[in-house]
Amino acid sequence: MEELITRLLSLMKGVWKYRWYSAVIAWIIVLAGGIKVYSLPDDYQASARVYVDTQSILKPLLSGMTTIPNVEQQVSIMSRTLLSRPNLERVLRMVDLDVKAKTAKDHEQLVNELASQISISGTGRDDLYTISYNNENPKLAKDVVQSLLTIFVEGSFGDKKQDSATAVQFIDAQIKSYEEKLIIAENALKDFKLKNSGLLPRQGSDYGSQLSAIEDSLNQAKLELREAEQARNAIKNQIANDEPAEDQNAEPDPSVIANPEIDGRIQGLQKNLDSLRMQFTERHPDIIATKRLIAQLEARKLAEAKLKKPSADRGMNYSPMLQQLNVALSEAEARVAAMKARVEEYSARSNRLRALSNAIPEVEAQFTRLNRDYQINKSNYDQLVSRREAAKLSGELSNTTEMMTFRVIDPPTVPFTPAGPNRLRLFSLVFLAALAAGIGIALLISQIRPTFLSQSDLRVATGLPILGTVSMNWTDREKAKRKKSLYAFGLSFFLLFSLYGGIMARMMLK
Repeated sequence: MEELITRLLSLMKGVWKYRWYSAVIAWIIVLAGGIKVYSLPDDYQASARVYVDTQSILKPLLSGMTTIPNVEQQVSIMSRTLLSRPNLERVLRMVDLDVKAKTAKDHEQLVNELASQISISGTGRDDLYTISYNNENPKLAKDVVQSLLTIFVEGSFGDKKQDSATAVQFIDAQIKSYEEKLIIAENALKDFKLKNSGLLPRQGSDYGSQLSAIEDSLNQAKLELREAEQARNAIKNQIANDEPAEDQNAEPDPSVIANPEIDGRIQGLQKNLDSLRMQFTERHPDIIATKRLIAQLEARKLAEAKLKKPSADRGMNYSPMLQQLNVALSEAEARVAAMKARVEEYSARSNRLRALSNAIPEVEAQFTRLNRDYQINKSNYDQLVSRREAAKLSGELSNTTEMMTFRVIDPPTVPFTPAGPNRLRLFSLVFLAALAAGIGIALLISQIRPTFLSQSDLRVATGLPILGTVSMNWTDREKAKRKKSLYAFGLSFFLLFSLYGGIMARMMLK
């Protein structure tokens, strides 16, 4: 610690030895810096504050009908891109600063200077923005802020309008494309229907369901045909029993012999046989057994008919009952003929569907594909038409002033007093720099031209013991000279501080 103090004292003595160099350097820097600071042009700051009201009653009213533009994001992006190069060049043209640029380099310099002197502050949360610009010409500063304010307001509407118009144009192009696809799909579907009109499925049915329905109808018709034949045979039996036997040796027909008990059993077996035929083939054991049982009953019926004696009444053919039976027989014959025609028709339809068993599924598959493509194109077309109307409504909504209202809180103004430069701070920095430079120069000279100012310095530098010292014996003249030098040095620094104080006081009174 003692060595450090000794070293500091030695440096201070060196600075004191060359104190006049320090004073001269300080005066030069103070004078030059003061003139420079005083000659700096005044800097005026023009500013404006604008409030963007993004809360509109149209948002909840039109929610769900169209895309609501995000006006908060739109304003925030515009505030961040306000200092883009196109906007800055537009400001130069609006305030006629571009006429000063003779070359491309001058124009580039003007753009850079304008960007560096413009300040935009504010937050999207509060929707309050401040635009400021500094320039030595107050009128120019005000015009620049007004131009920026105009660009800020216009840009917030113009970009969205252009985006909506571009979206509508794109959707229109897509609608035209899908309209052409719809026409092609409709023509293909029409030609396919005309070409395969007999093979296309009907509403709610396909090949499998059609074939199943035809088979069910055919089986039902066959059952009804057998019932009609049984009813006709029963009437014939009654007529045969009522008529006299003409040929005793002729073999009677079992179907025309009336035997209620055996006929009922045969009729039940016939229905059971029809049901079995719908499930099994003719070689099935149940079907064979049923046929054998029916044949036995018919044989028994014939045997019992032979044992009966013929009626002796020859006038029974002319009874009213026989006439009614003949009428009923005619009706039964007509019903049997009708049922046969129905069975033949259903059989023909079933055979036709079975013959087309390979073609119909393929036709149905092709028809399904064509119909699916048509429905997809139609759905996309309808959605695009709906989206186009929504895009138009969104564009109109973005352009309306009701969605976003600009309120100028503070119009562009320029204060009478300049905002800069801060001459008090600059001159203080110059004064401190002058003192530091003076001390530094004196210290540097003392290091360049070193002298030993004490015994300890000499002993440290040489490493030799010091036997003694010879003190300076100042004359009265030298003492007076040294005294005057001290007064002059003190006066110079007193004047330097007085100059600083006077200048600071004058600047503060302005």
